[in-house]
Amino acid sequence: MTIRCVSNSAFALILSVSALAQTHTTVRHHREVIEEQPAEIAQAEDAIQKNDFAGAETLLKKALDKDPNNYQAWFDLGFVLNRLKRTDESIVAYRKSVSAKPDVFESNLNLGLMLARANNPDAEQYLRAATKLKPTANPQDGLARAWLSLGHVLENRKPQDALEAYRQASALTPADPEPHLSAGLLLERQKDFTGAEAEYQQVLKLDPHSSEAALGLTNLYMKSGRLSDAEPRLRQLAAERPEDAGVHLQLGRVLAALGKNDDAISEIQTALKLSPDDSEAQRDLADLFVRAGKYGEADKLYVALLSTHASDAELHQLRGEVLMKMRSLPDAQEEFLTATNLKPDSASAWASLAAAANENQNYPLALRALDERAKLAGENPGSYFLRATAYDHLHDRKQASTYYHLFLDSANGQYPDQEWQARHRLVAIEPKKN
Repeated sequence: MTIRCVSNSAFALILSVSALAQTHTTVRHHREVIEEQPAEIAQAEDAIQKNDFAGAETLLKKALDKDPNNYQAWFDLGFVLNRLKRTDESIVAYRKSVSAKPDVFESNLNLGLMLARANNPDAEQYLRAATKLKPTANPQDGLARAWLSLGHVLENRKPQDALEAYRQASALTPADPEPHLSAGLLLERQKDFTGAEAEYQQVLKLDPHSSEAALGLTNLYMKSGRLSDAEPRLRQLAAERPEDAGVHLQLGRVLAALGKNDDAISEIQTALKLSPDDSEAQRDLADLFVRAGKYGEADKLYVALLSTHASDAELHQLRGEVLMKMRSLPDAQEEFLTATNLKPDSASAWASLAAAANENQNYPLALRALDERAKLAGENPGSYFLRATAYDHLHDRKQASTYYHLFLDSANGQYPDQEWQARHRLVAIEPKKN
């Protein structure tokens, strides 16, 4: 069973309606304090409050016809166009607002956020500018948001600068866990597990119920092989989030890796009750049933999976292995044949087919499968022995003798039972020397 890390929440920049509305109100207030607004702008802002964005657009364009350099009108228009889902036009409007008055925090911030959402590298320029300006209201929170947003923009290109941005955000709002969480995620991606763990622990000091930080720590523990540390975290999460199928699934995987198969089966069954169509969970549960020797239950799961994943070569091979254990040899052979047809470059599928065909006494098929496997992975003691026995059953003593010798030359005492059998057969099939 593969241990997969829990999926953390994506902390991509999202330009939320509520965040933009708050920023828009702040700039509006700033304008009213400094100078009287044109009538169209005041009317447009009233329309914005009523969610009449089409009407606001008309009024703002009238204001801009009179004064093309009115930064407030351009700012409001950028907000309106964003709400109307006209992203490119919104960016143009925000650019004009910044061009008309470059020293306004809110317009630089909103332009940077819009560009970030559009994956435009210019986002860095405007978010950096925002970090050097003074917000109209709640300056600590506003600047922290600018630094946090800048950090997200820089993560892929300038990770060290991103970490510094998160530190700046944290210094401005020390009670906010989000900068630490973002830093933890970035450090985790950089494989700085010690640094990431410290950030996640800091998040939990600020917010003991942060599932994101708990998941982050769990991921770290699994990536660094600290499964015994991951288990209690996941158990805590499962208790706090009993309806979260993903947490139960991950706990099941960790328990399986720790050899606690019964508990693992229980957790993955819980995950499947919550998310019945999760094929990954079904695969994991089937694997656990195989470990527990519950081959019939495993086979039922593989049949169900194949009903919706008929072209999955690995599933056909896995079912074939279960059928081999159940001694349903003809059916196993058919599953392996299907697997090799779907994935002819799978050496393991050809090896399984060779073993099944040999058990079914279909020795020509076994030899053909061994030939195909050898093209992909060469020969080994096991393939030599299987060839030898196949030729032996086909009464081709010369070939059987050749491969028994090749097997004995490569086995080096690692397979005593088969080596005894090979020597015994060589005595029987090779001409006696006078």
